[in-house]
Amino acid sequence: MPLYLVNARLSPRSFAGYRRFAALTQPMFAALAGVAAQTADDARRLAAAGATGVAVTGNLKFDAEAPPGAADAGRALRARFGAARPVLVAASTRDGEEALLLDALARGALPAGTLVVIVPRHPQRFDGVAALLTSRGVAFVRRSADADVPADVRVVLGDTLGELPAYYAAADVAFVGGSLLPLGGQNLLEALAAGTPTLVGPHTFNFAEATEKAVEAGAAMRVADADALTAAAAALLCDPARRARMREAAAAFLGAHRGATERLWVWLGDRVRPSAPR
Repeated sequence: MPLYLVNARLSPRSFAGYRRFAALTQPMFAALAGVAAQTADDARRLAAAGATGVAVTGNLKFDAEAPPGAADAGRALRARFGAARPVLVAASTRDGEEALLLDALARGALPAGTLVVIVPRHPQRFDGVAALLTSRGVAFVRRSADADVPADVRVVLGDTLGELPAYYAAADVAFVGGSLLPLGGQNLLEALAAGTPTLVGPHTFNFAEATEKAVEAGAAMRVADADALTAAAAALLCDPARRARMREAAAAFLGAHRGATERLWVWLGDRVRPSAPR
C-alpha cells in the first residue's frame, strides 16, 4: 500500500537529528511513495533526508478558517470578561513563559482595566500556572469556573480545552506563545484567522516561513522579549486604527496563501491512479 506524507515540514534541528541515524532514517524516508512539503526549505531537507517524489504543495493550515460559532463564543466570553475592558490573550504559553510575562506586566503598564487571559499550551500545566499566579499574589479567575470576571481582577487562567478560537475571537490583541523562549513557537494562523492583531516572540522556527511572511505582510508583529511584548500590546490596545489595519492585512495575507488543500489533492490525483478493472 503506497504511503504518502503530506503537509510535511522538517526543521533544521530535526533534520540534524535524522542525519545522526541516517542508516535507519534514510530507508524510512525512501520507502514513502511521495512527500508533499509545506515549503521549499522543508522539501530540500526532506529530500536530503532520503525522501523521493517530494513536492511543495503549501501549508494546509492556511486553509483553516475560524470554526462555526467561534465568533458567538467569543462574544459570550467577552461578556464574561467585561465588554468594555481591553483584552490581551497570551495563548499556547509554555513552561517559563508565564513567569516572564508576569514579570513584564509588573514592570510595564497596560491600559487601565486591561484583562490578561493566559492560556497554557498543555492542560497538565493548568494547576501549575494557577500555583504560580497564587505565589505572585495575582488575583485571577479560572475560565473553568464559568463566572463573570470582577472589574478588579486583571488575569484569567484559560484552563479549558477546545476554546482557543473563542479566546482569539474575544481578544483585542493576541500573543502566540512558545516563542519567548527557544521552543519554536506555535501556530499563529489560528489567531490571524480570527482577525486578531497578533504578536510573536523571537523564536518561531517551527513555523518560520508562515511567521516571517505574516510579519512582512503587517498581519503580525515580532517582539524581542516579554518587556517588548507588553509595550507592543499596550501600544496596540491604545490604537484602534492600527489594530484595524492589522486585521485587514491578516485577511489579505491568508487569502493570498490559501489553496494548499486543492494543490495537495491535484498532486495526489496525479500520483494515485485507480487500478484498471479486471
